[in-house]
Amino acid sequence: MAARKHATRRTTRKSTVRKPGRARRKSGARKTPPKRWSQRVTRQSDALDLKQGVFKLTSAKKIAASLKRSAEHSARRKSGAYRSALSMLTFYINRAGKSLPKTERTRLERARLELKHQFGRD
Repeated sequence: MAARKHATRRTTRKSTVRKPGRARRKSGARKTPPKRWSQRVTRQSDALDLKQGVFKLTSAKKIAASLKRSAEHSARRKSGAYRSALSMLTFYINRAGKSLPKTERTRLERARLELKHQFGRD
């Protein structure tokens, strides 16, 4: 009779119970704003130590001169000074995207040409 008792016993499944205090957070709700990696690159790049606000300068010549100075004085850059300066300028233009005003974009494009001129790569 012992075998019969065992056969009639019902097996119960474990139900998944959510632990208290572990509520799910909505995917859109965050406490802190996400970090902008592109902003960190322009501030703490291994390629160049940029002067703060270099891309906000008023003339293309000033922007190019500042980038050239930074590139030539940087000991951490991995390639030539011209290439490092040009890549940082291009990076900034590309990351700003459509939000960059047309006047600022044209000034930065002129800075690219001026940088080329200052390094003697005409």
